[in-house]
Amino acid sequence: MPASRDKVGAVLRARKNSHLELCQHEDVEYRGKTTLFEDVELLHNALPELALDDLDISVEFLGKRLRAPFVITGMTGGTAEGFAVNRDLATVAERCGIGFGLGSQRVMQRDPATADTFAVREFAPTTLLLANIGIGQASEQSSAEVQQLITAVRADALCVHLNPAQELIQPEGDRGFRDGYRTLARLCADLTVPVIAKETGCGISRTVGERLRGVGVRHVDVSGAGGTSWVRVETLRGNARSRQLGEEFAEWGIPTAASLAMLRGCGLELIASGGIRSGLEIAKALALGARVCGAALPLYRAYRDGGIDAATLRVDELINGLKTAMLLTGSRTLADLSCQPLVLGERIKAWLAVESGGGKG
Repeated sequence: MPASRDKVGAVLRARKNSHLELCQHEDVEYRGKTTLFEDVELLHNALPELALDDLDISVEFLGKRLRAPFVITGMTGGTAEGFAVNRDLATVAERCGIGFGLGSQRVMQRDPATADTFAVREFAPTTLLLANIGIGQASEQSSAEVQQLITAVRADALCVHLNPAQELIQPEGDRGFRDGYRTLARLCADLTVPVIAKETGCGISRTVGERLRGVGVRHVDVSGAGGTSWVRVETLRGNARSRQLGEEFAEWGIPTAASLAMLRGCGLELIASGGIRSGLEIAKALALGARVCGAALPLYRAYRDGGIDAATLRVDELINGLKTAMLLTGSRTLADLSCQPLVLGERIKAWLAVESGGGKG
């Protein structure tokens, strides 16, 4: 391997370990801004005419049948520690019948020797597995090279993560973000698996969602603001410039619930992630139009505290909360839940007004 390539791989591996360390021990979530799920209310049904055993929370998504509408979203890879996390959380996903996402495979692209740290299919042989690459790296690669990353890990779909805010705060991050739509159009046309356009904690507006649909994207992970802030993570690990700029943009982004409300009825299959911390929030997200929900930080921290069993228990808690909300709204299926009336607060309405023209002064 050329020395320059090895140096780049070492930088990426060090960054991966730093991200895991910060997410385990530091306050990496938004401090002021919330997901705005507290601004969404479901209508209580005093006579639901249902029992918990009647509920069906399974869902067909990206060609796989999930026992619950949930994905452990991508976090890591590229190091021995990253492999252990991927292996064990993929095991949790298989045990629970939910999906699992890999962290960015950029390090695998730069250093093929790290491919084994993403190889979790043997631990999750039947469930949904998502590959992952950044839009910047995807734009620099041919479709055949991206396909190789997917094939190598035997994934069912590819997440292309969009993270301009994180990159701009990161000392060694990208500074150019052209050709994003063109790259996604090419990948949608050329790859053998579906492409998911995935934000990384700042949300997706309706305008961007409609442009994504126009270039062939059918699946979007809104990954809105209110949960883990990658701006904050890079602020914590960065230099003086990162700290100044990171503090300035610490609250940047569209709250997760507002992003879902904006994209509702847009013709996209939506994944709701970004600060999802309870089963009730999953229920609200599904009622706002999400097909499935996702989270990483609460599962990662549960895993660090108590291993595979603790992470499995955390998934069970989320599912129990979802089922409780479904019964209390009289929803036997996820389709029933998606049709439930919602009470939206003024803060979400203010976000919706922006793209309907009502926010223009």
